[in-house]
Amino acid sequence: MLINCVAYRDGRRLADIKPEEISDYLKLPDCFVWVALRDAAPEEVLAMKAEFDLHELAVEDALHGQQRPKIEEYGDTLFAVMQTVQFTPTDELCTGEVSIFAGRNFVLSIRNRVAQSLLGVRARAEKEPHMLKRGPGFVMYAIMDAVVDRYFPVIEALESELDAIEAQIFEPGVTRENIRRVYELKQRVTLVKHAVSPLLDAVGKLVRGRVPPICEDTREYFRDVYDHLERMQSALDSLRDTATTAIQVHLSMAAIEDSETTKRLAAWAGIFAAATAFAGIWGMNFEVMPELKWRWGYPAALSIISATCGVLFWRFRKAGWL
Repeated sequence: MLINCVAYRDGRRLADIKPEEISDYLKLPDCFVWVALRDAAPEEVLAMKAEFDLHELAVEDALHGQQRPKIEEYGDTLFAVMQTVQFTPTDELCTGEVSIFAGRNFVLSIRNRVAQSLLGVRARAEKEPHMLKRGPGFVMYAIMDAVVDRYFPVIEALESELDAIEAQIFEPGVTRENIRRVYELKQRVTLVKHAVSPLLDAVGKLVRGRVPPICEDTREYFRDVYDHLERMQSALDSLRDTATTAIQVHLSMAAIEDSETTKRLAAWAGIFAAATAFAGIWGMNFEVMPELKWRWGYPAALSIISATCGVLFWRFRKAGWL
């Protein structure tokens, strides 16, 4: 679906144009065309391929989707793939994909499975004509910066969730539930990391060594995106390490709880074992047993059993087993 197709000259909006008029504006000096597609049909992408002379391998990647974040050069054209990460209304984490083709006088962005609009990127760029004058390189930066900035709220939400789990880490009776929550959190962190880490390596190519001509005038801006990704990478690594530690602590707490239960059972078993031993001895049907003929034999037996059990209970209680 075509969102908009706009021609720019000297950093200012020249006209909203139709796709079939793109080739006419590409011939104008100091003019570039910015096209935005959403969930594009194959025929729409193929039409853009013909207009901008895009490489067939890059077009194939854009059509098939599910690509690892990357930035590749095809002649004078840069092809970038980024993953978006967002929460659904049910608080599930889902991913989308944004593909960008940037050439000397054009920018084509294609977003698939992305709920959030990128119209704010165009509005922001048009408010800065002195920056938009830099051409497709700045537009590519603006789109990448918008996608990367939307990682921050997701990471902050994951950090808050981990803090909430850690606050309950020593509460009894919630160990199993917390382990499940931490494991699910770790899966979400991994999902975000799969979007951030490859993109960090890809953007590094635009700020170090040989820089593609399209990005030469905006190298410092891509460095800002690189810095943001580095911060996110560090935060995600910290989250993963903390989540792993939390799982280990929860498993240790579960083992301690099991050990406490085992000690309680063992203590009570010892108490009843002593009572059973006395009852077993006095319950034997021997003919000659002094206490059988003694008037106070039965009360004395109960007193000895009770006293023994009481001493054992006191000792186990003092040892922390009960």
